[in-house]
Amino acid sequence: MVNVRLPNGDQLEFPHPVTPLEVAGQIGKRLAKATVAAEVDGQIRSANEPLPETTDADDGAVALRLLTDRDPEALEVIRHSCAHVMARAVMRLFPDVQLAFGPTVENGFYYDIRSERPISDEDFPKIEDEMRRIIKEDEPFERVVKPRAEAVQICRDLRQGLKVEHIEEGLADEETVSFYRQGEFLDLCRGPHIPSPSKIGAFKLLSVAGAYWKGDAQREQLQRLYGTAWFNQKQLDEYLTRLEEARKRDHRVLGKQLELFLIDPQVGSGLVMWLPKGATIRRELEAFIYDELLRRGYQPIYTPVIGRVELYQTSGHYPYYKESQFPPIDLEEDERYLLRPMNCPHHIKVYQSQPRSYRDLPLRLAELGTVHRYEQSGELSGMTRVRGFTQDDAHIFCTEEQVADEFRGCLEMTQFVLQTLGLEDYRVRLSFRDPASDKYVGKPENWDRAEAALKQVCAEMPGLPEAQIELGEAAFYGPKADFVVNDVIGREWQLGTVQLDYNLPSPERFGLEYIGADNHPHQPVMIHRAPFGSLERFVGMLIEHFAGAFPLWLAPEQVRVLVVSQKFEGYARDVEKRLRDTGLRVTGDYRPEKIGAKIRQAQLDLCPYMLVIGGREQESEAVSVRDRLEGDLGAMSIDETIAKLKTEIAAKMVRKRRPD
Repeated sequence: MVNVRLPNGDQLEFPHPVTPLEVAGQIGKRLAKATVAAEVDGQIRSANEPLPETTDADDGAVALRLLTDRDPEALEVIRHSCAHVMARAVMRLFPDVQLAFGPTVENGFYYDIRSERPISDEDFPKIEDEMRRIIKEDEPFERVVKPRAEAVQICRDLRQGLKVEHIEEGLADEETVSFYRQGEFLDLCRGPHIPSPSKIGAFKLLSVAGAYWKGDAQREQLQRLYGTAWFNQKQLDEYLTRLEEARKRDHRVLGKQLELFLIDPQVGSGLVMWLPKGATIRRELEAFIYDELLRRGYQPIYTPVIGRVELYQTSGHYPYYKESQFPPIDLEEDERYLLRPMNCPHHIKVYQSQPRSYRDLPLRLAELGTVHRYEQSGELSGMTRVRGFTQDDAHIFCTEEQVADEFRGCLEMTQFVLQTLGLEDYRVRLSFRDPASDKYVGKPENWDRAEAALKQVCAEMPGLPEAQIELGEAAFYGPKADFVVNDVIGREWQLGTVQLDYNLPSPERFGLEYIGADNHPHQPVMIHRAPFGSLERFVGMLIEHFAGAFPLWLAPEQVRVLVVSQKFEGYARDVEKRLRDTGLRVTGDYRPEKIGAKIRQAQLDLCPYMLVIGGREQESEAVSVRDRLEGDLGAMSIDETIAKLKTEIAAKMVRKRRPD
C-alpha cells in the first residue's frame, strides 16, 4: 500500500508500487503529459521511478508535488537530461570519447569530456543534428542501480576510465551506485532525469572551453562543452537575445574599450589596476559611501593589509579558509604573516584597544579595506572574480538590545545605496545554518537567537521584499542577509550583505567585553555589513548594467566641448575652463574634423553631454547643448548649462532614454 499526499492536502491510496507519472495519470491525462519530474518528500526525483512505500511523515503518506513547465525545478531536470543527450550524441560522432561530469549550471549545462580529436564550435551543428535524432527516437531514461564493484567493471567494459576512477575514489564509501540508460547509452549518474527526451523543448550548444579533471590544475585538461535547454523555442530565443546583449555589455570588453581598468599578467592574475577613468568612478563611489557613513554615525579607520597568522587563527579564518588564502609569509624568529582575507579581525583589535562601556555602544567602525583571496585561476573573471579586492566594510559592536535597530539601519543603508544607483529590482536572501552540518562554529543557542533577530527585522521593514530563507548558506560564524540584484537585462548579482555575529566576540574567539549599566562585563554583538560588497565586483556589475554609459555623477568624462571650426577654439577653451573650475570633468575636441564626426565619436565614447560651439554660440556667449540620451537641447547660457549639470549631479540622477 502506498499513500500519496498532494500539495492541496488530498490523499490517494494505491495497493501496489506506483510512479509519479502514474499518479499524474490517475488525476488527469493532461497532467500526466505535462509532468516532467516530481518532488517526493522534499527531494527532486524522476517521474518514472517508483515512489517509496514508507515515509517518516506522521500520517504515513508520501508528499508528492508533480513538476511541470511552470516549475523551475523541472527545467533543471530537463537540462540535466539534455546534457546526457549531448554526451550520447558526441559519443556517436567521435570515437574513444571518455566522459567526466555533466551537471547543470545557471541557465544551462555542460559536460566535461576527454577526446582524441579536439571538438570546436564548428562541430556544433552536427552534434545538434545528432541530438535532434536522439530526441526524435524518444527512448526512455531508465535508472539502473548496481553494487559498487559491479559498477566499476561496467565502466571498465565501457572503457570509461574517468568514471572508474571516480567510483573507486570519489564513491569509495558507497555500497551501490546508479546509472541511467538511454538506448545504447549508459552513464554513471545519480539523476534525476525526465521520463524521455521528448520533454526537451528547445536547446542549443553555446561554447567549448578547457577544464581540469575534478577542477585540479595538476590533473589533465579536458574539454567542457556548454549548452542550454528550455521548455520551448520562445524561451530559448529570448535567452539567446539576453546572451547576445550580455556579450555586448561584457565589462572585460568595455573596460578595455573605455580604458577603465587593467589586469596585467606580469602584475598577476586577478589583480586589478584602476586606470584614470576607472579610478574616477571608484573615487566617486567611495566619496558617496563615506558621506553616507559619516551621516549615519560611522567612524572611518585604516588598518594593515597584512597580519600575524595567530590573529586569523583566533578568528577562525585560518585554517578554515586556508585553501582560498595566499600562503603565509614566514619571517625570522617564528613570525608568520598572512595577507588578510577579511577585515573583521583588525576591526576587533581596534575595539579591544581600550575599555568599552555600554555608553560607547553602538560603536560603528568603517574601512574601505583591501583583502586577498587565492581564487583558482579557472574561476577568475575580470573584475567580478579577483584575488585582491576592496570592501566597503564596516563592523558594528552593540548591545543585545541594540541589535534590531542596528541591523535595520544596515539594511536601510543597503537599500539607499541600491536605490541611488537605480538598482531597485532585487530580492533578499537570508542565509541560515543547516543544523545537521558541522561546519559552523559557536553555540546553537546563539545561532538560534541571531537567526530569529534577523528574520524579525526583515519581516518588519517597510519596502523590503519578502526575505527567502536558505539553509546551509550562512557564513561559518553567523547568519546573513544578502541582497541579490537583477540588472537591466535580468541577470542576478549578489551584492550587499549584512551579517549578524555572536561568535567572534565570544570567549572562545576574541572575548570582547563592555561594562554594562550594572558595572559587570557583558559580551557585545557584532554586525558585519558591506552595501557594495567588493568595489571591483560592484563596478564590474555597473559597467555591464549601464553598458558603460554611466550616469552623469559617475561618468569619468561628464562633458565634452566640440568646436564647429578651429577658429572658435579660443572661446571654447574659455568655456572648458569655466566648467572645470566648477568641478565638472570636461574635455575638449579641437581636431580639424567635421562636427558630425566629433558628435559621433563623443556618442561612441559614451560622454553624457556635448557642448557644441560655433559662430552663433561665440557671438551670444552661449553653448549648444547636446544630450547623449535626448539629442539636441538647444542653446543655453554657460551659467544655465552649469546649473543644469550641477543639479543632475547633486541629485545623482539615473536617467534612461525616453521611449520613442
